[in-house]
Amino acid sequence: MGRLANKVALISGIATGQGQSHAIRLAQEGADILGFDICKQLDSVPYQMGTIEGMEGTAKAVENLDRRCITGQIDVRDEAALQKFVAEGSAELGGIDIVVANAGISTDVSPAHEIPRQWWDDVLDVNLTGVWLTAKAAIPQMIERGAGGSIILTSSARGLSAVENLANYTAAKHGVIGLMRSLALELARHSIRVNSVLPTQVDTGMIMNEKIMKLFCPGVENPTREQFAEVSGALIPLPIPWVEPVDVSNAILWLASDEARYITGVALPVDGGELIR
Repeated sequence: MGRLANKVALISGIATGQGQSHAIRLAQEGADILGFDICKQLDSVPYQMGTIEGMEGTAKAVENLDRRCITGQIDVRDEAALQKFVAEGSAELGGIDIVVANAGISTDVSPAHEIPRQWWDDVLDVNLTGVWLTAKAAIPQMIERGAGGSIILTSSARGLSAVENLANYTAAKHGVIGLMRSLALELARHSIRVNSVLPTQVDTGMIMNEKIMKLFCPGVENPTREQFAEVSGALIPLPIPWVEPVDVSNAILWLASDEARYITGVALPVDGGELIR
C-alpha cells in the first residue's frame, strides 16, 4: 500500500475495462484520480463501450478507497474539452504526477483495402491522436511544476506485431510506440518518464465479442468463449488464453511508481510471451 501516496493520476477511458481497473488499482496504492470517458457508443464499434453508470461505478470504487476522484464525460478527440477538464481537475487536485493514456477502440474486422474510411478515422483518432492529446493536455503543467512524473501510453502486442484484418488498429498501436519514444527523449530533461504497455488479449469487451472471436476462429459460425480460449491460448507460451485487466494495471502501477524511477522509453509487453514467438 502507498506506493503512489500523494500522487494524482490522469486516466482516459475509465468507464469500463482496463481503464476502470487502472483507476482502482492506482487508487489502492494511494493515488487520487482524474478520469474521463466518452460514455457513449460510436457507430463503428461493435461491442458495448463505457457508460455514465460505468464511470460513476469507477468513481465510487475509488472513493471507497478514501481517495479523491474527479470524472468527466469527455471525448478524447475533443482537444478543447480535454484541455479544460485537465486544467480544472489538476488545479483542484494539486497537479498531475501520472498520465495513463488508455482510451482505445477497435472496429469490426476487414482486409485493409476494404476498411471504410470512418472505421480508419475513428481508430486512428482515438487510439493514436487521442493518446497524444491526453499527454499534450498534461505535459505543460507537469513541466511547470518541476516534480517530474510518469506517462504511460497503452499500445498493444499489435504495436510490435500484426494480424490480418486489423490494419487500422495495428497501425495506430505501432504509432503509439513511436510517440512514446519521441516523448521519452523530449521529456527526459524534465525527469518525466514515458513508457508504453503492450497487452496481449485482455478479458474485456473489446476482445470478448463475436467479431473478434470469429477473427480468431475462422469457419466457426458462433464461437464460444471456450473455443476462443483454445485458439488464443495457442498463441501464448504461458498456459493462459489471455490476461486480466488487473495484470495490465499492475504493470502500469510499477511504471508509475518510484520502483521504475530510471525506466523510460520502454515498450513493456504484458503478453504471456506472445511477442517472443
